[in-house]
Amino acid sequence: MTIPRILLISGSTRAASTNSAALRTIAADAGPDLEVSQYEGLTDLPQFIPGQDPEPPAVQDLHRRLGAVDAVLFCTPEYAGMIPGSLKNLLEWTIGNADLSDKPVAYVNVAYEGRGEAAVATLRTVVGYAGAEIVEAACGRITVVQNDIGPDGLVGNAEARARLNAAARALADHVRRPAAPLTSVKLDNRG
Repeated sequence: MTIPRILLISGSTRAASTNSAALRTIAADAGPDLEVSQYEGLTDLPQFIPGQDPEPPAVQDLHRRLGAVDAVLFCTPEYAGMIPGSLKNLLEWTIGNADLSDKPVAYVNVAYEGRGEAAVATLRTVVGYAGAEIVEAACGRITVVQNDIGPDGLVGNAEARARLNAAARALADHVRRPAAPLTSVKLDNRG
């Protein structure tokens, strides 16, 4: 069986973000049976302009990166009651090419309990509109605070780290599952 390929996308543009640290930790712990890569081009994407032809190189790279993976794992902060504009911009660029259509996606929310729910709701709405398949078993809240981040930029809290890796594994397990067989339907010819 092929190794599941997962693209990690942080909705944060801040270098010291707990969201980005959570995804760096997943990448660092992936192991040989899981291929993960981090998308680092969020700030390189130009403002979405529908129908722009040709699309800018940064957008073409985004399409290429999404096309090369089996699933996407998001981790995003909440800004002004929703996902950051930069992440919404990224998601808008995916619509025309159907980059997320039928692609398994999941998210982890690393905010304190009671925070980040509007970002999760917005993310679910937008990826749902894009036609992505939300893998519920891989989604959830895994609180990571700034003090949990070590000097290496990774999550040092063992429990949070284990839960982050479990989320990535759940997404990979979903990708590994064989697709359900198509069944034929016998039509009644009685008109």
